[in-house]
Amino acid sequence: METPHTNQDGLPEEAVHPVDQIRPFGKLFLFAIQHILVMVAAPVSSVFLIAKALNLSEALSSALLSSVFVFCGLGSILQSVGIGKIGVRLPFIMLPGGAATILFISIAQGTDLQTAVGAVILTGIFYILAVTLFVRILKYFPPLVIGTMVVVIGISLVKVTGMLFTGRPGTEHFGDPQQLLLALVTIVLTVLCFKFLRGFLRQLSVALGLIGGTLFAMMLGATDFASTIGGPAFSTPTLFPFGMPHLDLIAAIPMLVWSLASMAEATGQTVINGEIVGREVDPTRDVPRVIRSDGIISILGGLFGTPVMVTSGENIGIVRASGVRSRFVTAVAGVLLIVIGCTPLARVLNGIPPAVVGGTAVVVFAIISVLGIQMLSRVDFTQTGNLVTCTLALALGLLPVLIPGMYHSLPANMQTIFGSGVAMSALVAVLLNLLFHHCGGQGRDDAAGKTDSRPQARPANYRI
Repeated sequence: METPHTNQDGLPEEAVHPVDQIRPFGKLFLFAIQHILVMVAAPVSSVFLIAKALNLSEALSSALLSSVFVFCGLGSILQSVGIGKIGVRLPFIMLPGGAATILFISIAQGTDLQTAVGAVILTGIFYILAVTLFVRILKYFPPLVIGTMVVVIGISLVKVTGMLFTGRPGTEHFGDPQQLLLALVTIVLTVLCFKFLRGFLRQLSVALGLIGGTLFAMMLGATDFASTIGGPAFSTPTLFPFGMPHLDLIAAIPMLVWSLASMAEATGQTVINGEIVGREVDPTRDVPRVIRSDGIISILGGLFGTPVMVTSGENIGIVRASGVRSRFVTAVAGVLLIVIGCTPLARVLNGIPPAVVGGTAVVVFAIISVLGIQMLSRVDFTQTGNLVTCTLALALGLLPVLIPGMYHSLPANMQTIFGSGVAMSALVAVLLNLLFHHCGGQGRDDAAGKTDSRPQARPANYRI
């Protein structure tokens, strides 16, 4: 009798799907650290922006930082492990939304912090209530639409994280040679790790590149971890840190409008994550699981002062680059994020130079765009409808990314949609897909293209 082949963890091949494999704890721990090193800039910068813009005291800032890390961890565990129809059971990390943070600040400045927190809670409730309606239109999100969105998501993330080492145009330190050097060294070290390392170490290339870039920064005197040690030795999230939340539906409208774009983005991220780990995703079932988790964590986080929490695409590139598909890696990362939120580790990680994080993130996020291109490669672009849909969705989606503020003269609620590259690409792609593939009167070629643009049927051996 032939002996069954085993994988690197000693498990029979085909016995357990790679996304469900529980690796030895040592490996889980190191792979989880890699995810954390890449995403840590998001929660820290989110709290920094809120604290500076709203003049929060050091005590409030510390409590908010603790809350954000703890709920990032809880959200990551919920998405990775899942409870019933909540959580998609894919390797995901949860983060405070970038646009959501800006809207939180804007609402707080226009009203007060209690109203801003109330808007977060209302948005979480809206996620849960709206997902039933949202799932009915997911049939209009075929690979043509999702692939285009994923390309725009990746490019948008590259631009945002690129500014961590370039600075913002027009500012004093824009294009600082030292910051550019730190990012370049980090990128080169990451590439060299991918080239020359093998096996387990190669899977840690992103983390090793970031660590190498940080050590180089320390040699240049560009960072000093000693200054990050001060502060309380133990901290926990504070319930109602800004007082009792005030639920004002009118004030929350900008955030509610943004949440529609967030749900569209979650759709693209869920599908592309499923492709990376080799698990077929049913958007009508799996996307609601993602969005419900976002809603629940946002509601709970709002009670502790956090902005809206969203499942992030930031770690998708890590999964692809490392080849480690186990959802238990991000579950362990979630546990570590909770530990970080309750200890001085959050402040210590803040000592990693932004330029080093930016160099790492640019590599990871560029992978997301490549994955979107890979998805689009399966679309038949000899069909006029597919070509026009993708062309205009990319063009109109990338315009607000390349030319920020181009819609500044529009009302605030319209700016929220049109000013988001992801929202614009999704809106244009869905509308044109409807026009060419779901409305009557299309030509013979376009009718053939209709099949290419729709989701394929799930295989018989499909399993959750």
